Amino acid sequence: MAIFSWLQYDFMKYAFLAVLVITPLFGLMGTMIVNRKMAFFSDALGHSALTGIAVGVVLGIEDTSLSMCVFAIAFALLLNQISSKVAASTDTVISVFSSCSIALGLAILSKGGNFSKYSSILVGDILSITPAELLYLVFIFVVTLLFWLFGLNKLLAVSLNRTLARSRHIPVSLIENSFAVLTALIVMVSIKWVGILLINALLILPAAASRSLSWNMREYHFFSILFSVFSGVMGLIVSYYVNVATGPTIVVIASAIYFMAYLWGRKNNL
Repeated sequence: MAIFSWLQYDFMKYAFLAVLVITPLFGLMGTMIVNRKMAFFSDALGHSALTGIAVGVVLGIEDTSLSMCVFAIAFALLLNQISSKVAASTDTVISVFSSCSIALGLAILSKGGNFSKYSSILVGDILSITPAELLYLVFIFVVTLLFWLFGLNKLLAVSLNRTLARSRHIPVSLIENSFAVLTALIVMVSIKWVGILLINALLILPAAASRSLSWNMREYHFFSILFSVFSGVMGLIVSYYVNVATGPTIVVIASAIYFMAYLWGRKNNL
């Protein structure tokens, strides 16, 4: 059928498989990011990718993906630590670190006018994904599922009341740091194909739309994954036929779903 003609190309098949792996991850992680009011956190992680690349360039590391991941993990743990210690609001702390991180990364990478060769990471290109890179995504997907199976209830308890969670012998710091590290890995592994400017939108929009329609946590997770997968698949197909960038198309569709869900929720008092 003509509607499936895009599947005749290998790069579209790989991109489609990547969407089927990435979008459920975003749907799952987004629910807890929205629930824990960590939108600024995931945005700051995305911005830190530039500094991670810059660190790799300065150290002469050929594979900057490694330096990105290592820097993002350290960045996430540091943010967690400082946010729990300082008197200023968490959003303020995260905003300060995000601004410093992106400025430092831009300053280093733009030296000698060389930033143009890194500019593609701003919007990403999921059509460039390779089979080997797909395996990395599958590995992160499996790790995330395991964390969700064994750590979700503990993470929910910590989100609701840290003191109560401690009284139930839940290792609060370990749970929070594990979630932060997992979020950092997902953002860094996906950012090459999604882009720094769009990664946070794809994490937040499906979960925010789901929250407008859900009565319980089961529905919250289900709708978030559904909206995320639908946005990803439709964005990929539409971008192919309209000949526009895939990442922005996915975000536009996810945004439309959010506004429709918001209006539906307001109409039905959800």
